[in-house]
Amino acid sequence: MAGYVYIVTNHKHGTLYIGVTSDLERRIYEHREALTPGFTSKYGCKQLVWYEEFWNIQDAIQREKSLKRWYRKWKIDLIEKMNPDWRDLYYELG
Repeated sequence: MAGYVYIVTNHKHGTLYIGVTSDLERRIYEHREALTPGFTSKYGCKQLVWYEEFWNIQDAIQREKSLKRWYRKWKIDLIEKMNPDWRDLYYELG
């Protein structure tokens, strides 16, 4: 099964949330609609600003764990390498 690691935020250089899922479009929709109480709904993290696809969900989970240990600056650099304008990538899925 494929997997995705993703970062959502509330605004450019704002609060960052890193997650993993097998269905990126569905999961980001859940964040956008605040369907699950928790960190992202509390801080308004609804904009998809970065993601990475993996052929194996286990590889995605490992990458997520690794990214969560990164310094904030490294995460921002990762986002800006793929998405320098911090546009919401949700609209570009599918």
